[in-house]
This record gives sequence, structure tokens and C-alpha cells, in this order.
Amino acid sequence: MLLVPVLGLLLSACASTPYTPRPDDPAYAPVIPSTQQEMLEPNGAIYQDYYANNLYSDIKAHRVGDIITIDLTESTRAQKRATTQQGKDSSVNINPLSLGGRPVSIGGYPIEAEMSSGNEFSGDANSNQSNSLQGSITVSVAQVLPNGNLMVQGEKWLMLNTGEEYVRLTGMIRPQDIGADNRVASTRVADARIYYGGTGDFANTQSRGWLAQFFNSPWFPF
Repeated sequence: MLLVPVLGLLLSACASTPYTPRPDDPAYAPVIPSTQQEMLEPNGAIYQDYYANNLYSDIKAHRVGDIITIDLTESTRAQKRATTQQGKDSSVNINPLSLGGRPVSIGGYPIEAEMSSGNEFSGDANSNQSNSLQGSITVSVAQVLPNGNLMVQGEKWLMLNTGEEYVRLTGMIRPQDIGADNRVASTRVADARIYYGGTGDFANTQSRGWLAQFFNSPWFPF
């Protein structure tokens, strides 16, 4: 009976197709600011004070559609080790039974019993993982929150001879963390979602097939 659900899982895996990222995803596309007519003064001139920059104006991003450069300085490291040992021994002895001072026997054999059991478990686990991501990506301001914080989003694609590589980022930035050169470190981005991956032959060789994923998943019963 176990063969039926296993075959169902295999058939569903055959019918499914892996997700392949594509450029110009709406969740990371640049934001084009809309024209706000109510903020323009009808003075009859092309010049508008709202969009003007002078020698003393701030060049840091602060409006929807402005761009800002994120310096990727991500580095993580995790290490875990666990050792477990358990042991248990038990024994039970029943002396020969006697009745009226005479041993009780069945077929000439005295009634006695002896039982012992032992259980031992030993486990050892060691995990060590480190990741690093260096580079930069320029994103656009998608929303200005009431407290002045900026919601940013963007992506960068690189065409290589073995496929494409991409970096995607979304998150929230405080205007105070933006440097004078309109840059901010990725460690200063709140609720950051940073994705780095690739497509093509090089990326495919580093991913397991659906059948190998099934045998290494919790659904595999053995």
C-alpha cells in the first residue's frame, strides 16, 4: 500500500517545473515616480522649485524614484556541535519456586526465570557553515514612509558565458544611514531580502534533480 502514495509523489514531481527567475520581476522593477500636479505651482515657467537642486541641496535619495547604491557586505558564520550518549541495563531474576519446602517443577524442571536487557545509544553531530557576499547594487526608492524611512527595491543581472547571475534586494533604509555619496551598507538595511543566484548550465549543475530531492526530503520514509 505504501507504493501508491510514493508513485503519486513521483508523478506530481514530474508534472511540476522548477522556478526560473526572470529579469524585470515586478517585485524588483524600478519605480517610476508619478507626476504630482498638486505640488507644482502654476507660475507659467518651466522651472519648478520642487524639482530644483542647488549648491546647498541634499543629493541623497529621499523621494520615490530616487536611486541609492547598496554596498553588499554580508558575512555569516554558524557552528554547532552536539554529542549524545545514553545507556540503560536491567535484569530480573526469579528464584526456583517452592511449595511446602519442596521445589515446584514441571516435567522434572524447576520453575525459575532470568531476564536481562540492555540499551545503548550514541550520537554525534557537527555542523559548520559560512557565507559571504561582497559587491554593490543600485536600487530605487519605492515608497517613503510617514516617518521618513525609505522602502527600496531593485535587481542586477549579469550575462556570463555560462548563463546569467542576478542579485535582488528589498528592504527599508533610514535617511540618516545614507552617506554623503548616496551609498549605504547592506548591514544597515532593515528587513533586508537579498537574493543571489544564477541561471543556465553552470547553475543547473549545482542543483539536484527532482528524484534526488525526493530521496533527501522528509517525505522519504526510509
